[in-house]
Formats: sequence, structure tokens, C-alpha cells
Amino acid sequence: MHRRRRTALVLTAAIAAAAPLLTACGNDAHPGAAAVVGGQRITVAQLQSRVNEVRAAQRAAVPDETQYQQVLASTSSLTRDTLHNMVLDRVLHRAAQDAGITVTREEIQQMRTGLEQQAGGAKGLQTAWLQKYGIAPARLDDNLRLQLEAQKLAQQLGTDTTQPAFWKALSKASQELHIDLNPRYGTWDVQKSSRVDAKTPWVREVTTASGGQPLTA
Repeated sequence: MHRRRRTALVLTAAIAAAAPLLTACGNDAHPGAAAVVGGQRITVAQLQSRVNEVRAAQRAAVPDETQYQQVLASTSSLTRDTLHNMVLDRVLHRAAQDAGITVTREEIQQMRTGLEQQAGGAKGLQTAWLQKYGIAPARLDDNLRLQLEAQKLAQQLGTDTTQPAFWKALSKASQELHIDLNPRYGTWDVQKSSRVDAKTPWVREVTTASGGQPLTA
């Protein structure tokens, strides 16, 4: 169980070596789409709705206007980062499906309970995930499910989420899904399973957090 927690986090953009880029699609090819993943559109409206969830949670957590403006400034790339995570979530889920991996509701609850204990309660965990990873409280269980999928995938491959074998599986899933991004949001690196300019702190940092370290900086 201890080892499982150490490897609970998933994906980071900081993987070595340059890789070929998948050409992004434009609005002419997919009107109203922020991205197309596996033939399914992530619409601009869906993306904005997800961003609004985070902004609403940030506003509720930081009622002071001056502090809230500081939060906005520090998360100015939220829209792009949110899209990156939405795409990466689908890539990871596809890789887990390809490997025959499933996650139960009980497993999610067990992970959540453990993390809440580390964070000092449910509110502490929600605040940590919001502040560090831009994940609204309503999306927390979805994120934990993906972490468990990543963890199980790495275990099945006999590796961890920082090693090439794990990322090779994600690269394969990226290729299968034929990911297209609207150019305004960048381009998708198939080999790294990441938007080219993206940083994904919710991936590797949570591994540390799940290993018993503080969830907040």
C-alpha cells in the first residue's frame, strides 16, 4: 500500500528528449472545438465551463479581492492548462482501457480517505488540489480515478509513472486517439502525451504527496 501511494501521481510534461509533433487542427476543420480526441470534440463551451468551475472555487476560497486578483495572475494560463488536462485524462483512460485496467468506487474512496488524513480533512484536500493542480472540488474524485488508473498501469508494466515504459503506453494511446488541438491552445506532442508548452504539476507532485509529504507548498 505504501508503494502504491508513492506512485499514485501520474503525468508530467517534463520528460526527456524531443519528439515529433502532431499537427493541430483549426476551427475550419472542427468549428467550435477546443480539441478533438478519439473523434470526440471537447468544445470551447465545455472547456470554458470547466475553467469557470475552477474560477468559482477560487473565488469562494479567496473572498479578499486583492488576494483573488493575485490568484488570477498566478493562474493566467488556466484555460490552456485545463484543456491539456482534459486531453491527457482521455489519453490516460484509453491507455488503462487498452491494458484492461478498471478502478472501483471503493478504491477511489480509499485513496481519498488517505489523502484527506494527510491534508487535515476533506476541506484541506479540496483546497490543496485547487491551489496546486487547478482541480475544482467537484472534479476531485475524477482526478483520483485517473491517478489510480495510472498507478495500476505502471504496476502492470513493472515500472512507475516516471519511466519510459509508462510514457510509451501513453504515447501509443495518444496515437490511437488522433489528437487535434485548436491552434489557439497549442499543439500536442504525441511522444510526450503533452501540449508542447504545457506543465502538468498534478502528475508527479501528487506522487510525493501520496507518499506522505505535505500537499501544499
